[in-house]
Amino acid sequence: MRLRTTGAAACAVLLAAAALAGCNRGSDTAGGQVGIDMPRTDTDFWNSYQQYVEKGLDNGEVSALPLSNSQNDISKVVSNVQALTDQGAKAIVMAPQDTGAIAAELERLAEKKIPVVSVDTRPDKGKVYMVVRADNRAYGEKSCEYLGKRLGGKGRVAELQGDLSSINGRDRSEAFASCMKKKFPKITVHELATDWKGEVASAKLQSLLAQHKDIDGIYMQAGGAFLQPTLALLEQKKLLKPAGADGHITIISNDGIPDELTAIRAGKIDATLSQPADLYAKYALFYAKAGLDGKTFEPGPTDHGSTIVKIENGLEDQLPAPLVTKDNVDDKKLWANQLEKKKP
Repeated sequence: MRLRTTGAAACAVLLAAAALAGCNRGSDTAGGQVGIDMPRTDTDFWNSYQQYVEKGLDNGEVSALPLSNSQNDISKVVSNVQALTDQGAKAIVMAPQDTGAIAAELERLAEKKIPVVSVDTRPDKGKVYMVVRADNRAYGEKSCEYLGKRLGGKGRVAELQGDLSSINGRDRSEAFASCMKKKFPKITVHELATDWKGEVASAKLQSLLAQHKDIDGIYMQAGGAFLQPTLALLEQKKLLKPAGADGHITIISNDGIPDELTAIRAGKIDATLSQPADLYAKYALFYAKAGLDGKTFEPGPTDHGSTIVKIENGLEDQLPAPLVTKDNVDDKKLWANQLEKKKP
């Protein structure tokens, strides 16, 4: 997916050319500027999230320094965030993929009284102002229930897990395993750890298919990383049968990217859970500005259809993530159906 050109690129050029400490986007706020680190650019989900962030910045929702990108490297998250605070950031938005290794940096930011909004991932330790995230255990449970019912409670399932050092990978995997054991004990689950890497998922699935040709279902914990490699492999193996046909492998994914919705319409996969890239961006900026303004929040229902819960190291706004099937794949409320079409 190609990203549209925005003021972020121009801002970075100005920064390099003039050796400025920062470059404002949007209107100034009394509290200062926000530093935003993007976690990666190798999945359609995170590319979509970045587009929504850039749109919010272009609309002047907050004043921000040029975006940084840590490319799924926790050491780069730390160095990027330190660079952003050195440039004057008074609030930080990040999405650390390794949720255990970010604790020391969070403590440094807390000492400086810099509020941190963590998007999609909940750090294991270290103070956060707000986590903006969907209920990832619900992803695993809903995926389990969908597959279990579709398979009639028996069969063989491949689970393409995310990075188990990430709270998201652990939550989805633990919830899926617990649900399968409790509700569908006659389904055999093959857990394939992938570190959120599509090539790893494809290689491990290929090895599994060589051992077991009777795979009945697949659970992909991240469609943005796993969808295309999985479909290409199944097509190569002549196993990509349309929904409703004999031999169809029931597939549920997590993310809700446009390509997943297209695959559902085509009968290549059956369902996905729509992880709200648009709401992640909207409320990341909302809470960053709130942090700058010194606002506080309490656990309980919000006015935007979610629930704030107390966590050990702060608060978490758990945003809704609806199940998408052929019955509602064209719903205009789904963010992937609202995403701007990219020019070739």
